[in-house]
Amino acid sequence: MLVYQDLLTGDELLSDSFPYKEIENCMLWEVQGKWVVHGAINVDIGANPSAEGGHEDEGVDDQSVKVVDIVDTFRLQEQPSFNKKEFVTFMKRYIKNLTPKLEHEKQELFKKHIENATKFLLSKLNDLQFFVGESMHDDGATVFAYYKEGATDPTFLYFAYGLKEIKC
Repeated sequence: MLVYQDLLTGDELLSDSFPYKEIENCMLWEVQGKWVVHGAINVDIGANPSAEGGHEDEGVDDQSVKVVDIVDTFRLQEQPSFNKKEFVTFMKRYIKNLTPKLEHEKQELFKKHIENATKFLLSKLNDLQFFVGESMHDDGATVFAYYKEGATDPTFLYFAYGLKEIKC
């Protein structure tokens, strides 16, 4: 199994159990999330409650919660949204922090293509949700989520160059 960590914070953000598609000159990974229900267990023991004098509203009060699989699995923490100015400021800081951590040839590709990836994200800014890793470190990677037109499950976007692959 492969786990992808934030290169800056070490937070686990993704694994190979969630397939990705490279977009924007391989700058971004697009990953499909899915809504799942946790906590509700419905066990049919074959008994007929009405024949046994039971009522349908009796029994254990299951607490079920609907979560997005990626957010739940990697304990991502949702953050307030950015306006355009805040997003540009975040991107400048992220680029400044990430670039020295990359190998020389990756630095060149990163510098060459990050502007288009940033423009792509800016075009979706009003539709994005923002998540950070479990440590909630300010200078770490941000994971973006949005709903494609007509979709009921969110699509997540990761900066590919900001992820470090770890074999488990």
